[in-house]
Amino acid sequence: MRAGVVVAAQPGVEDLAVRAEELGLHSFWVNDTPMVHGDPFVALSLCAKATSRIRLGIGVTSPALRSAPAAASGLASLNALAPGRIICGVGTGNTARRTLGMRPTTAAGLENFTVALQDLCAGRSTEYREGDRVRDIRFLHAGAHVNTADPIEFVVAALLGPKAAAVAGRRGTGLISFGLLDPTAWHTLHDTRRQAAQGTAPDSHTDSYVVTSLHLLDEDEDPQGDAARDATGHLVLSLLAFAADTGADTAALAEQLGPEEREAVRRLLDRRGTTATAPDRHTKLYPNYLGRIAPQDRDLVLPSLMNTLALVGTRDDLLARITTLEQAGVDELLIQPVIDPPTEMAQLAKLLT
Repeated sequence: MRAGVVVAAQPGVEDLAVRAEELGLHSFWVNDTPMVHGDPFVALSLCAKATSRIRLGIGVTSPALRSAPAAASGLASLNALAPGRIICGVGTGNTARRTLGMRPTTAAGLENFTVALQDLCAGRSTEYREGDRVRDIRFLHAGAHVNTADPIEFVVAALLGPKAAAVAGRRGTGLISFGLLDPTAWHTLHDTRRQAAQGTAPDSHTDSYVVTSLHLLDEDEDPQGDAARDATGHLVLSLLAFAADTGADTAALAEQLGPEEREAVRRLLDRRGTTATAPDRHTKLYPNYLGRIAPQDRDLVLPSLMNTLALVGTRDDLLARITTLEQAGVDELLIQPVIDPPTEMAQLAKLLT
């Protein structure tokens, strides 16, 4: 299986991209979460100038964050800096919207956004709408300004629901998912994507990516010890924060959690000094989102959630789980390193490349 890395957009990110390329990793991604991390287009511009081979991804942007013309201009500009190396993940904005205290967009909005980006980034005209006003738009500049000749890879973010996977099928894109290590769930996503693709576009190869974290255990190391919790805690706390943010469309997630997980959600809310219905809860739940957890929060990193969202084990354990994901159609494993990114990237490269 191919290997890649996802990091927060921040100064110095290009140094990590250079190291990832030296290690032979396939792709290097940054998040698009405006109120938590830096700007992904700025970060990837630096990475594009500092590297020559590695693919560069935004994971993920959404129509509720950026207009299609603005996002397409950024992507086509990146494509001019790193021709044919750009990947764009698109989603409903589950995280980035919630950090603003807002709900994500709809699957229909996601699909319209994806259509517009695909058209514009390929140099075609597309329909652009603001309220009742609709116009056809296209890039009015070419040459050195933007690159619409080399293809940009698009992937749609999908969790367990079928709607986003169906969008990927109709639009001929790949898939990306966060912490989804269940092979059965991946088979379902791929089946949904294939069914939606029938009769729409010529069948073509598309890639699937899973974002997780990886902790290779030392000999006799406790798989639930502090080191393992620190390496995976950012993923676990992201799920707990999502479950704690119980707007109408997230209550179902909280109900699916077991008693121990629900208790962890309650403790997280208490610890952050907020409630599940407080209008400003987003300002308490999402600071340091996907960053290294504080030692006092290690008790919230439940073994059940570590096993669900992350890869922790011996070399043989990890390779066995990765093999099952590959058999389920996952093409690339993306890790989010937060403890010591260069070392964690090197471990990933040694494991998979």
